[in-house]
Amino acid sequence: MAKHIYKGRFTTENQEDLVVFLIGMRINKRYLFHHWLPVFTAMPGMIKELYSNKEELGFLSMESYFGLRTTVMIQYWKSLDDLLAYAKGEKHLKAWESFNKKIGNNDSVGIYHETYELKKQQYESVYGNMPLYGLGKAMKHIPITKEIITAKKRLNR
Repeated sequence: MAKHIYKGRFTTENQEDLVVFLIGMRINKRYLFHHWLPVFTAMPGMIKELYSNKEELGFLSMESYFGLRTTVMIQYWKSLDDLLAYAKGEKHLKAWESFNKKIGNNDSVGIYHETYELKKQQYESVYGNMPLYGLGKAMKHIPITKEIITAKKRLNR
């Protein structure tokens, strides 16, 4: 099914604090699929849990990218406390324990994450002729008007 394209230029509200969380993996040794495949397949269950319990978990939305060796998910959260609470949840802890038991310091597969805490009015976005995407999918998606036509104006509203 094709996504609806919003014609014109849009942005998002920036009146709330939020957290951007990047998480992914890198296949360092492709032929050791029995090492990296379990890491790769651990994520779909957690993603389903996040989308099924968005409100109670404080999860807003995410985007995923898959390269030849590296994956990345860009996740949007309501707060750092929400993200940290999820990290201590059963499904995530089980996956983390499994990774450490099976992979540990084996260099066949790598994992990473980065966390950015953004304060209100410290971020802005532009979407031109796009479906709901990124922050535009995670937050209120609004048309760009004369009052917020530049990045500086969007940041200072």
